[in-house]
Amino acid sequence: MMGRDKRATAKHMTAPYPRIPYGEADIRRIRLRGWLYVDKTRFLRRLENESYAFLIRPRRFGKSLWVSVLENYYSRIVAPDLWHAMFDGTDIGREPTEDRLRYVVLRFNFSAFDDTLETLQERFDGYCSMIVRDAMERNPDLFPEAAMRRILAPPSIDRRFGELFVYVRAHDIPLYVMIDEYDNFANTILAHRGPEAYESFTHGGGFYRSFFATLKAGAGESGGGIERLFITGVSPVTMDDVTSGFNIGKNLSLEADFNEMLGFTADEVRGLVELYRDAGAFSQNPDEAMALMGEWYNGYCFAEEAETDMYNTDMVLYYLDHSIPNRGVPRELIDRNIRIDYRKLRHLLVTGRRLNGNFDLLRQVVADGEADTSVVSGFPLERLHERENFLSLMHFFGLISIRGVREGMPVLGVPNQTVKRLMYGYLRDAWEEMGVFALDFYVLERLVRRMAYHGEWRPLVEHVAEALARQTGIRDYIDGERTVQAFLAAYLGMTEHFVLHSEGELAKGFADLQLEPVTARPDGPRHGYVIELKYLKRGEPAAAAVVKERLEGAKEQLRRYLGDEGLCRRQPSVRHTGLALVFHGWELVASDAIEDA
Repeated sequence: MMGRDKRATAKHMTAPYPRIPYGEADIRRIRLRGWLYVDKTRFLRRLENESYAFLIRPRRFGKSLWVSVLENYYSRIVAPDLWHAMFDGTDIGREPTEDRLRYVVLRFNFSAFDDTLETLQERFDGYCSMIVRDAMERNPDLFPEAAMRRILAPPSIDRRFGELFVYVRAHDIPLYVMIDEYDNFANTILAHRGPEAYESFTHGGGFYRSFFATLKAGAGESGGGIERLFITGVSPVTMDDVTSGFNIGKNLSLEADFNEMLGFTADEVRGLVELYRDAGAFSQNPDEAMALMGEWYNGYCFAEEAETDMYNTDMVLYYLDHSIPNRGVPRELIDRNIRIDYRKLRHLLVTGRRLNGNFDLLRQVVADGEADTSVVSGFPLERLHERENFLSLMHFFGLISIRGVREGMPVLGVPNQTVKRLMYGYLRDAWEEMGVFALDFYVLERLVRRMAYHGEWRPLVEHVAEALARQTGIRDYIDGERTVQAFLAAYLGMTEHFVLHSEGELAKGFADLQLEPVTARPDGPRHGYVIELKYLKRGEPAAAAVVKERLEGAKEQLRRYLGDEGLCRRQPSVRHTGLALVFHGWELVASDAIEDA
């Protein structure tokens, strides 16, 4: 972990602690200005064992910063004193490799392209040509004017790359190609324009497929010109489509050795908290802050053999940025920049005007909290409907993550509260768009707030029950206790007043739902709830005696849960209420409450 660099200029050292580089992805800017940097450079040595590498990580996980580290470590045009300013004091700076400052670097970032399909190829060719020209102009000792004219003369970017690769191979010039956000515009077009538009440039003679075919030739076994290649993005789908599998290098995404390369470990997060506490800038209780960040930001694991869960980089920096100097817990625990727009998942969940099998699978994972499946490293778009592939894509997106291995099979689960909220949001958005069910979030949020701050649970329960009775579209989706549980969680857990636990362990049992109030803020709520559901199928008789029996059974379980010693010990200032709810199909037929002692 690195704080301010000793070479930082005085004008940037206005605070006695390093600035949080929230949203920054330029290692040069971070290090020269003395901002906070968590040192990951030890992974450069491991990465040098792989000439051609491909790494998938979720959004906002530090990928662009890592590519910036690669560029500034390896580029031959970085001045030695500047290199030392960036890397002195880091792991790699103390023991650099022989390849530092050795390469001509072509760094591409495909995040800037929008979904205007009509001019996409022209803009893509122009951008790539600009990167090639810039790299040659920055290395005039290797690319004289005549060579530049020859390389840039062909009309297409593929042929220009071909000329470049022939030239660097003939002149023994080491070339390192880096591609950040390789799938960004492809995913955007797929989401907004559909599969046909996406396939127009990723299949057949499409320009993006041709681009990767040229890269493959440039990284060929016979010395095609590219000595090193590093590609990163959020999904393996596009890579599989444009290359029929990333067979020009190694996919490191599921390798245990690289599990900790991006993101923060618990020890690293603890180190950040203590750094700012010792500087007098962080006044929160470190243990409480770690527990809160662990609940909301931790839980990502990218390899079966990995022993460490990772925190999302963006989320931790967001929390710290909103907590210093000496401010309280952020009012909103979820950074809005971390949200994956539902529109980017819509094509996965909707076929025609109906929710498809992927939606049912997503709903099942939310309800069960886990799914056992192998994580597949690559698959084409046309096979995304297969269960194993869809769950694997959710893993790469960071929506589910490896939680362990059971009977030789990875168990995937929702990593944290932030992602759980996102998942519930996708369910709500899909139900609303398809006309299945909708609630007024303005009204619902205020009812949840009354429940959290005043203990008034009945208005919210009655509001949801009335909406269920009125909106008939939901009836086809309420088919058992687990779907009722997922449905209630999707709406009850929509605000940040509560941490929602599904099947949380209490008194050696498992409560259907627990709403644990977020008490870290001084003005936080002080009412918590344990909810037990009972369900009668629509075809079953719902006689009063049967309903009463189910209700009393739920209340008996709640008495046991509320007697859990840990429940009161964790939040001694909270008043817990047990809610017993009995459903007959989609209809709420009975409800009652049990107060804690």
